[in-house]
Amino acid sequence: MEASAPFGCRDTINRLLTPDITTLWVVGFLLLCTFLLNTLVFQPILRITDERTNAVRGAKELAESASQKATAAAAEYDHKLNSARAEVYRQMDATRKSALDKRAEILASTRATVEQELKTATSRVQQESKEARAALDRDASNLAGAIVSRVLGRAS
Repeated sequence: MEASAPFGCRDTINRLLTPDITTLWVVGFLLLCTFLLNTLVFQPILRITDERTNAVRGAKELAESASQKATAAAAEYDHKLNSARAEVYRQMDATRKSALDKRAEILASTRATVEQELKTATSRVQQESKEARAALDRDASNLAGAIVSRVLGRAS
């Protein structure tokens, strides 16, 4: 029995080590399934995830570009707004200065006219005052003569 035992083990070992045709079919079927799964399932899924990743990357780049353009546009808007404000302030200052100059000119002209009319009125009042004094002096002299003649009873 001892002699048959090692021989039986060797047969079993040889049988286990010798590939069987079913094993080759299983290996072939596994390779075929791997190829089919790879081409029909995994490759499309990987392609879709790559496309999605590229689309997300493109959207991020587009968003960053739009953000930079918006920032640049906002800066340009602020610059134009500030320059427009400065121009409006310059125009307002020029208009105010023009109005103040015109006001000063009108005031000077009015002052000169008033001073001239005041001088004319003063000289006219002085002239009328002289004439009134002369008339009063004449009237006073006539009145004095009339009073004296009445008081003394003489006719002149």
